Amino acid sequence: MRIIFMGTPEFAVVSLKAILNSSHRVVAVVTAPDALGGRGRKELIQSDVKKFALTQELPILQPEKLRDKKFLEKLKSFHADLQVVVAFRMLPEIVWNMPSMGTLNVHGSLLPKYRGAAPIHWAVINGEKETGVTIFKLKHEIDTGDVILRAHLPIGENETTGDVYSRLMFLGAETLIKALDKMDAGNVIYEKQSDALASPAPKLFHIDCKINFLESSSKIHNFVRGLHPKPTAWMIWHDQKYFIHRTRKVEDISITPISPNKLISFGKKLYVGTIDGPLEILEIQVEGKRKMTGEEFGRGLR
Repeated sequence: MRIIFMGTPEFAVVSLKAILNSSHRVVAVVTAPDALGGRGRKELIQSDVKKFALTQELPILQPEKLRDKKFLEKLKSFHADLQVVVAFRMLPEIVWNMPSMGTLNVHGSLLPKYRGAAPIHWAVINGEKETGVTIFKLKHEIDTGDVILRAHLPIGENETTGDVYSRLMFLGAETLIKALDKMDAGNVIYEKQSDALASPAPKLFHIDCKINFLESSSKIHNFVRGLHPKPTAWMIWHDQKYFIHRTRKVEDISITPISPNKLISFGKKLYVGTIDGPLEILEIQVEGKRKMTGEEFGRGLR
């Protein structure tokens, strides 16, 4: 099949590589426009997908607007059978409905669970024991299209969003190739999603990441690991902002009770109080400073 690939971050690169190593052909790549960034915002930053596509000498399109006439004409000129979207942006119908076989999306959850921009984050925050990837066909409403394939992935009790993200990249690529082969062979059975089983996974902003210590230690632990490595959980203590990168649930019930949002150093370990007991802080960072281990921070704690 002739495929146009659409994606931006590292997560998408793994799927693009997989297609290039398959029997299918990538005829063009669509990715985000270059943007100024780096120190002083003077460096021109290219997306991970563009960097890789350049090494493969693939045609690259970087539209500012997806409804731009010249972009649409160029897209049509590749005569693609199918488009594949992995971690890109929302497409207008004139784009996703252009190829004869439509457009596939690789989504980082077991749809219809966790529809939205941050499915991995929310699965970890909510303490799910399992997540996965879903390959589905795009349609009007976000993440609601008919499902072609799903693949499951367990989540460890101390895994972060970053950990799960890294494993889902490869599971997503592997599952995508299986879906493409099924479509090419014409033996796909499409499954309609049940809206009654759907749950939202909206984008997370900085204000959403403040820790509420009037929650259980388990819930806060899940919250912290679900926001790692970014956007990162944070707390205010003595009028200072602290980023909490990693925590660990406490097994030793002999530790002195701690009031919620109070920090103590005990036995070379750093603990914070929650509503049902202490939670160990493994990595903490004062805003504007470097990250420290709980032990390092505890040495200077009064």
